[in-house]
Amino acid sequence: MVPLKMAEMWATMGSTIASFMFVWAIIRQYCPYELSRFFEKYTHRIMGSFYPYIRISFHEFLGDRLKQSDAYGAVEAYLSANTSKSAKRLKAEMGKDCSNLVLSMDEYERVTDEFQGMKVWWISSKVVLPTRSMTYYPEQEKRYYKLSFHKKYRDVITGSYLEHVMREGKEIRLRNRQRKLYTNSPGCKWPSYKQTMWSHIVFEHPATFETMAMEPEKKQEIIDDLLTFSKSKDFYARIGKAWKRGYLLYGPPGTGKSTMIAAMANLLSYNVYDLELTAVKDNTELRKLLIETTSKSIIVIEDIDCSLDLTGQRKKKAEKSSDDEMEKQNKEVARKEPKEHGGGSNSCSKVTLSGLLNFIDGLWSACGGERLIVFTTNYVERLDPALIRRGRMDKHIELSYCSFEGFKVLAKNYLKLEIHPMFDKIQRLMDETEITPADVAENLMPNSLLDDAERCLSSLIEALEIAKEAAAVKKAEEVKDNYKNEEENSKLQ
Repeated sequence: MVPLKMAEMWATMGSTIASFMFVWAIIRQYCPYELSRFFEKYTHRIMGSFYPYIRISFHEFLGDRLKQSDAYGAVEAYLSANTSKSAKRLKAEMGKDCSNLVLSMDEYERVTDEFQGMKVWWISSKVVLPTRSMTYYPEQEKRYYKLSFHKKYRDVITGSYLEHVMREGKEIRLRNRQRKLYTNSPGCKWPSYKQTMWSHIVFEHPATFETMAMEPEKKQEIIDDLLTFSKSKDFYARIGKAWKRGYLLYGPPGTGKSTMIAAMANLLSYNVYDLELTAVKDNTELRKLLIETTSKSIIVIEDIDCSLDLTGQRKKKAEKSSDDEMEKQNKEVARKEPKEHGGGSNSCSKVTLSGLLNFIDGLWSACGGERLIVFTTNYVERLDPALIRRGRMDKHIELSYCSFEGFKVLAKNYLKLEIHPMFDKIQRLMDETEITPADVAENLMPNSLLDDAERCLSSLIEALEIAKEAAAVKKAEEVKDNYKNEEENSKLQ
């Protein structure tokens, strides 16, 4: 009789639980989101009074999701290295060399960790938030890690253990960091609220300062400046300045400005953010892009003189310009006008000089830290003085025509030569004419398997002689034009 009653009791209990689960599922499905959150909130409070465990959540994004949480990234790196062996469900991503897999906890997976004899539990989870319009925006997901531990370990876990996790996680992230090259997308094409405004590829540019065609003294000066900056966190904090530094790279086309940026990134192991100003809608979007960048990065705006109307040409300068300079400026404006006003990407951009200046050294520029801002231009004289003054562009680096010292670097890179009888003639021609490192490299590049060192050097000598003759003809024409102008001016007088 007793076993029968027990069986009936278990059957009744099972039926009650099944009914409760069914009703709860219906409530969760059709109950308004705000009401369900209300019940969950007070249920957690009641359970917290009797539950002996403490939980700490580490969310992927904080606030308005403007920037990914550093704590979340550190926890993710720590768990991938220390607990992936005990997890049963893992997610895999390709490593830097595209052959090794990096394993980390899959969603809703639970693992155990021990610290000084204390046991803690980590859970990978997410919350899916409903959106107003399912047509235009997908469901938004909030990912987070949850740490659980007994309340008697509170002081040790919130102190020593979390410091250990953050420190080891950051070290793992730096050790496994995959350098990336980012570019911004037009604001109207940002895919969804939860996704970043930058797209990226792996940064694999091989340029180094050793392979750059530049005088050794100047090269070493730049290297010392970069290394000093990267180790000056305490110094910048002591003097009350944001930990950033501006570099202005200027010089004729083909003198190695882009190569210099790649060498900087490889020297410091920084990410590169190639900012296309013409794709930025306005100053607000420019600030959002800045917030999305990480520390240990280089923000690059190439050919700043051609990006929007930021050159700051003053009326005073225009009035003082000579007729020839005015004509040259008018031709330049006519050349740019179709791009800036004719329905191109520039036509929708409302980024102003003031917005760009605030981007460089305003209040928002201090977020993140350890950041280089690099401008490149072929015509430094066209830039507004406020844009390139010291304090914004702290170091001005002129990349000019190739010197003989630069040629020797290229000859070693391309031909594996450190000395050759033709070097004397090349040095003499280089002293008499101007040629860019890009042109030198092009002539030293073997075009077929039959091209040996002597043939490449002969090609360079021929190019130098042609450049010398062209320069002489141009100079003769300039002298002739000046003589004509002087005669016309004397007749008018």
